[in-house]
Amino acid sequence: MRDKEIIHFSATHLAYLIASRELSCFEVMCAYLDQIEAINPEVNAIISMLDREQLELLAQVKDQEMGRYDVLPPLYGLPLAPKDLTATLGIVTSLGSPIFKDQRNAVDSIVVERMRRAGGILIGKTNVPEFGLGSHTYNTVFGSTKNAYDQSKSAGGSSGGAAVALALEMLPIADGSDFGGSLRNPAAWNNIYGFRPSRGRVPQGPSLEVFYDQFSTEGPMAKNVQDLALLLSIQAGYDERAPLSLKTPEGIFNQNLQTDLRGKKIAWLKDLDSYLPMQDGVIDLCESGLGYFTQLGCEVELVVPQFNMASLWRAWSVLRAFVTGSKLHAFYQNPLHRSQMKPEAIWEVEESMKLNALDIYQASQIRTAWVKETNRLFTKYDFLVLPSAQLFPFDIRWTWPKEIAHQTMDTYHRWMEVVIGPTLAGLPVLAAPVGFHQGVPMGIQIIGKPQGDLELLQIGFAWEQVVPFHETRPALLRGL
Repeated sequence: MRDKEIIHFSATHLAYLIASRELSCFEVMCAYLDQIEAINPEVNAIISMLDREQLELLAQVKDQEMGRYDVLPPLYGLPLAPKDLTATLGIVTSLGSPIFKDQRNAVDSIVVERMRRAGGILIGKTNVPEFGLGSHTYNTVFGSTKNAYDQSKSAGGSSGGAAVALALEMLPIADGSDFGGSLRNPAAWNNIYGFRPSRGRVPQGPSLEVFYDQFSTEGPMAKNVQDLALLLSIQAGYDERAPLSLKTPEGIFNQNLQTDLRGKKIAWLKDLDSYLPMQDGVIDLCESGLGYFTQLGCEVELVVPQFNMASLWRAWSVLRAFVTGSKLHAFYQNPLHRSQMKPEAIWEVEESMKLNALDIYQASQIRTAWVKETNRLFTKYDFLVLPSAQLFPFDIRWTWPKEIAHQTMDTYHRWMEVVIGPTLAGLPVLAAPVGFHQGVPMGIQIIGKPQGDLELLQIGFAWEQVVPFHETRPALLRGL
């Protein structure tokens, strides 16, 4: 089998080939390292790489130890590169910040623990924006990650490195995380799949703030939906160090995802009744994809939520600053560290310092009202659908888009307002490809019912069977 064939396989199939002894871990490692050496200098997706000799040795050890297992762990021998926001012992966890550019002693996060336990070989990290802020992957430590389809454009973020590495076949599967679209936007902009799980489905930590951040979650990214299910089955499940995490039956996600979708009702939320500014072409492209739902037997209806969306943004702004700014406050207080923080990080801290308890309480009330509205929508509809972003990948040299459709973006994250609804409601979301515009990809958010992760994977699997977008490969892969 040629190395180039190996990197084309799904993670699920690669795991099968290793388990059946048709491929060695060493062969798989070498194939991916060759691809990384050929492609990564062009896009800067994978960072903090371990030495090739060390990684080849680790793969050989995996081959030698296979006989110890009656059944191999599900990711056995697969090269993995955790997102640079998730703590990873022995590999730099920089958070994209010069403050942490040499941090190697961070204790493994729960998801990293689980990836190791599942047999994966950690080869490095994937690039992120500083502290994960802003859906555009660049930082002063490692530089910018370039879009897989157009290297003059943003990869999105904060899981931009992961998305590009997948799209360019430098990793078989990847972990990401999402607060304000950090999984969804880069998946859309690089023509892959991303999954933001239900709140609590994937435990975060270990942390001293287990009851504090109810918005960010880690989740899987992949080239196909079955691989999403594979990694989610490893990431998900209760952990006592994360007491709000959900108990999840083992193997419930990593199963045959085929199902009958006839009669399922889809609410197309579009631009929320012209509330959200959208770049020309975004809505047209997304609406052209709605026909795939009808092809699957679903019914699609244009729906306007009965909610003041401007109030939801105000609540989001308060709660986002409360969580994000407070986390960064200690660095802000240190003059040396503050001098190393990007302006958006400083802004988050200073916004958090303006808040009082009543601000947070009132924002939480609005959030609760929004959950009631999404629950009302789900009494009639099985899934809600929105664009994954409000504009197509933008110039990589920008810090963030200052305007969409002649409307000024008044904060560094306002241009991603389309993602805040599912985050605030704690709903599962699948970011799925929906097509191309002038050579760059776009996606949709398919939003599931509360804790409806399995049903969301099932509709995603069906979507993948009928859409043609996976056939459009990045130019960097042509001829390789």
